[in-house]
Amino acid sequence: MTTDDWLADTRTSYDTVAVSYADQVRGALAGHQYLRAALALFADSVRTAGGGPVADVGCGPGEVTAHLHELGVDAFGIDLSPAMIDVARRDHPGLRFEVGSMTELNLPVASVAGLLAWQSLIHIPDEEVPTVLGRFHRALRPGGPLQLLFHVGDESRLKTEGYGGHPMKVHVHHRQPDQVASWLHDAGFVVEAQMLLDPDAKAQQAILFARSKS
Repeated sequence: MTTDDWLADTRTSYDTVAVSYADQVRGALAGHQYLRAALALFADSVRTAGGGPVADVGCGPGEVTAHLHELGVDAFGIDLSPAMIDVARRDHPGLRFEVGSMTELNLPVASVAGLLAWQSLIHIPDEEVPTVLGRFHRALRPGGPLQLLFHVGDESRLKTEGYGGHPMKVHVHHRQPDQVASWLHDAGFVVEAQMLLDPDAKAQQAILFARSKS
């Protein structure tokens, strides 16, 4: 499968589920204290590094972007799906959202003070991840924080239905934190910490806290 193929499938899938997905996740952060704590730490890291614009890459309907804004961060969202961006602009009209792909991240060199990618790198094939992380590093200012949230595991599966029963065709890649940390190191990041969420659950997630090397 070419890059154009899986990107097109991912875009179409999230265009299809955009409204139902937004309805499902709206307000969900209120019930996840560790996710909120991770975002608070990220916001503090941005301020410590001098502040500035922050990119939420793979922002979906903009819930996390809006939460960062409430924490005092100058956050804006980027998403592959035009329908998701439409929903984000509708639900959070005071914030900036734009259509874009992390595989061709259209951000100037060292233009953002921080970058966050929550559950969006999960759709990128292994062979494309180093390039994506390289683009993250290029966009970040030296010393800027990066935070990743992803599914933990060793499998990749094709998701064919979701979020209200709508059809989808999107690959979901589960990865071990050590593998992601290795990719980050190779891309020019220092991994400062990691958090494993629900370690006894079948569906585990991890957060990696990293920083662009100065």
